[in-house]
Amino acid sequence: MSASTNSESAQEFYGRWARLYDLIARRTPGIPRLRGRAAAACGLESGDTVVEMGCGTGANLPYLRERVGPEGTVIGVDFTRPVLERARDLTSEYDNVHVVRGDATSPPFAALEETGHDTDTSASVDAVLATFVVGMLADPAGAVDDWCDLVGPDGHVVLANAARSDEWYAPPVNAVFRAIVVLSTPPTMKLRYENEPHLRLDRKIDAAHARLRERSAAIADETHVFGVVRLTGGEIAQR
Repeated sequence: MSASTNSESAQEFYGRWARLYDLIARRTPGIPRLRGRAAAACGLESGDTVVEMGCGTGANLPYLRERVGPEGTVIGVDFTRPVLERARDLTSEYDNVHVVRGDATSPPFAALEETGHDTDTSASVDAVLATFVVGMLADPAGAVDDWCDLVGPDGHVVLANAARSDEWYAPPVNAVFRAIVVLSTPPTMKLRYENEPHLRLDRKIDAAHARLRERSAAIADETHVFGVVRLTGGEIAQR
């Protein structure tokens, strides 16, 4: 299957389930607290600009808007139209929250131009947030490098992702986690895989979080939701 076909299949899949994902994103126990912690880890101040890569249905955007205040700017980037439409509907009351269609693996120059920002994005973006995104990317570590370059030294990049738990009670938790990964992996469900989706996901997440640690001068690491969700926030160092 070609890259373009993969992209189209993913858009169709996530678009079809946009409302269900929105319900899960907002109502799952522990997830609202996680979103608050992720926004706090971005190190934002009033008037700052933050970009969320892969904003989905916009569940994080109000938390980010609260951090930057009415003088700041929040930009959500996602590639799936039905998901973005829901994000726009849910953030329409905020005139400084902008939702644009784009690729999380590329610095969002067009998104910033659309919202009236200068095209010198390294001087404009104070933080990048990506939650439950890097596992869907072909090169997670490379994407993290791009995001670190986008915010520049002293900016912040924050990742939150689900992977297998390392807690003592992990076996039943990880069994549920594997089932969720299979059900949420487009385009189809299988009982057996040559390359298990949850193991592939673990490798991608490990690579992304490791690269963020390498690029950061200061790091905060947390786990949430029975040890399944890993939150890493980094203040980017000089290269």
